[in-house]
Amino acid sequence: MTTQAFALSNIKNVPDVELIANAIAGREDNFEELVRRYQRPITGYVYRMLNNYDASLDVTQEVFIKVYNSLTRYSSEYKFSTWLYRIAHNAAIDYMRRNSVYQQSLEAENADGTYQLQIESPQPNPEQERERSEWRTEIEAVVKCLPPVYRELILLRHTQDLSYDEIAEVTNLPLGTVKNRLFRAREMMREMFLERGFTGL
Repeated sequence: MTTQAFALSNIKNVPDVELIANAIAGREDNFEELVRRYQRPITGYVYRMLNNYDASLDVTQEVFIKVYNSLTRYSSEYKFSTWLYRIAHNAAIDYMRRNSVYQQSLEAENADGTYQLQIESPQPNPEQERERSEWRTEIEAVVKCLPPVYRELILLRHTQDLSYDEIAEVTNLPLGTVKNRLFRAREMMREMFLERGFTGL
């Protein structure tokens, strides 16, 4: 194994906190490793919030620029991934506020904290598509129908596997609000599945 190959394989075993310290000290390869580790999940998370591939790439790039410029403010008492998702959350919300197409869904919450749902007609799946793939497609479609503030919590909980405490930290919401909104989101999803003809949920 060459020295360079050894260095590359070695850096993959370095903890996030150590990579951050090295990046702050000027070792660009350590920051590049952080980007390599988290670029795909962050892009996926942002894409599911915005439903726009090009926008998700732009926002993800913006996220990592912010991370790079803010590394010295990172506190190791928090998980790096939680801190990173909080930056991504803020960047995605900022993007939605800057773009009028998202304004209505961002501001559509009623006084009692509920939403008036617009349920799309189910799209028929090809008969030859396997049941598991069809179910995954249905879940993705239903999640996209959720209002953004609920959709994000579902994504953080079930796609990114964050705990309730971590979600509260990422979104800057009280823990009770996180739990209540997740409950509402799951109820909304159950209603939408029933509308789509899925019973026994």
